[in-house]
Amino acid sequence: MQQDNKNLFLAIGLSLAVLVGWNYFFGIPGQEEQRRIAEQAKQQQTQTAQVAGDNRGAAPAPAVPAGPVVLPREQAVASGERVTIETPKLRGSFPLKGGEIDDVALKDYRETVDAKSPNIVLLSPYGTEHAYFAEFGWIGAPGASVALPDQKTVWTADRKTLTPSQPVTLSWNNGQGLTFKRTLSVDEAYTITVKDAVTNASGAPVSLSAYGLVRRYGKPVTQGFYILHEGLIGVAGDSGLQEYTYDAIDKEQIIPGKGKGKAVRGVSGGFAGITDKYWAAVIAPDQSTAYDLTFSGTVPQAGATRSYQADILAAPRTIAPGETAESVQRLYAGAKEVKTIAAASDAYGIKRFDLLIDWGWFYFITKPMFWLIDLFFRLTGNFGIAILLVTVVVKAIFYPLANKSYVSMAKMKAVQPAMLDIREKYAEDKMAQQQAMMELYKREKINPLAGCLPVLVQIPVFFALYKVLFVTIEMRHAPFYGWIRDLAAPDPTSLFNLFGLIPWTPPQFLMLGIWPIIMGITMFIQMKMNPEPPDPIQKTMFTWMPVIFTFMLASFPAGLVIYWSWNNLLSVLQQYTIMKKQGVKVELWDNLRGLFGPRAKTS
Repeated sequence: MQQDNKNLFLAIGLSLAVLVGWNYFFGIPGQEEQRRIAEQAKQQQTQTAQVAGDNRGAAPAPAVPAGPVVLPREQAVASGERVTIETPKLRGSFPLKGGEIDDVALKDYRETVDAKSPNIVLLSPYGTEHAYFAEFGWIGAPGASVALPDQKTVWTADRKTLTPSQPVTLSWNNGQGLTFKRTLSVDEAYTITVKDAVTNASGAPVSLSAYGLVRRYGKPVTQGFYILHEGLIGVAGDSGLQEYTYDAIDKEQIIPGKGKGKAVRGVSGGFAGITDKYWAAVIAPDQSTAYDLTFSGTVPQAGATRSYQADILAAPRTIAPGETAESVQRLYAGAKEVKTIAAASDAYGIKRFDLLIDWGWFYFITKPMFWLIDLFFRLTGNFGIAILLVTVVVKAIFYPLANKSYVSMAKMKAVQPAMLDIREKYAEDKMAQQQAMMELYKREKINPLAGCLPVLVQIPVFFALYKVLFVTIEMRHAPFYGWIRDLAAPDPTSLFNLFGLIPWTPPQFLMLGIWPIIMGITMFIQMKMNPEPPDPIQKTMFTWMPVIFTFMLASFPAGLVIYWSWNNLLSVLQQYTIMKKQGVKVELWDNLRGLFGPRAKTS
């Protein structure tokens, strides 16, 4: 009996540890996300960001703002002449003064599930709350007096609209023999190609370095989950993936001229920028050109707003009189869609661009899981149905292992009378009891731990599905049926307001929705398939486990709870079939009758 208790507690402890630990470290995504979005919207309305107008330098280093100048975004976009950007997936603009790409909104995505809610705004001009933009240009040699384009430069454009079929060329002459041209082109999605060229018509050579940067003012509200990276990101050549949260950058050492940060020198290939959960703005240089990559954050003066920056600085190039130097960089500013990122990676040869999506350490499970769900989604048009079909596929893949486990469990039930005899015979000699049990298991070819295998097999699949639901934008705002309008968020209903019949919003710990209750019922049925243990401790644990798991999974994404419920139901059917095939009595009906009256006598 003690050994059975130990095995039971071990199995329950592992399961609870996984769910409690997962919930503790990785959070409760749906409700927390909605709460954080609401807080962020409130902050955007009330926070006074303190930034200055045009006191920035052209060098790719975050400037320290010098005074409170806050403009409404609409006013900032409307002030000054701009070139409009229009693609099937985004709309925006950039100013002729300065030339930063600082106005981008995403056509396909809205702030909430409400179809009338505003589109997601990704980039905003300098001088607004939460300014966020990309900048490109040239830097001269230290001490050089050559005039270069900066934030005060007014470019001349050959047209007023940038579309996939119409590139735009900007031009500017510095009056010292250098002519700068910038040609911008955009694809059907989110990638803007920036081709900078400088022609030296002066009588002396000039040394210039091309740069590109993404800069963000103010620390944004993040999800705060270990499972997800938000902040500065890049792939620095062979140095691999670089990820730094905003707080991590704040704790770094001072880089001369940069503030606090991290730098990687002399690499080629990759990208660098800033990523949110679902959106990103990153720059990819020419993949064959050597560059320095820096992630940095300002150490602001009192009253100023902290800024964060990822920048790429190419090696200096000497441009002789009569020569032209060119630099090609690309800005990806948009949604982190798997297919769109893969298409951009293939089209432009960006090294490891797929790492812009946080697949995690178990990407070899997570990516195939996403691929399978996406395949079924394209076949059915519903991500919830796709999750159900993926569950069937997973059950089929692991059927031999699960079948072996259930067969072993059935054999365990068949030899229970013999086990009881052994316990009674060696009640006072635990060592002899254990030896007799082992001989029984060996003789009947039973693995007493085999029953835990189905649960253990589900754990990596559970994690992979959680990751897919949490980090991939394809699941964002994906509806199921009925009241589930977002599979990536928790079930919005609650038993404690009678599922919306009472006009009251329960506190978060009482948000016990319909699908978590369904999951608890399926888990309860699965446990009632087995004989009730004679030990009162085991019986209590089995009784309360479905209740505990129901409350724990109530805060998980609805898609994950639907998966768990469906998986439990399939497991019940599979176990029932195997038990009947093995000639072992299914205790479900007796156990259920025992809840409402005396149990039927068994022979």
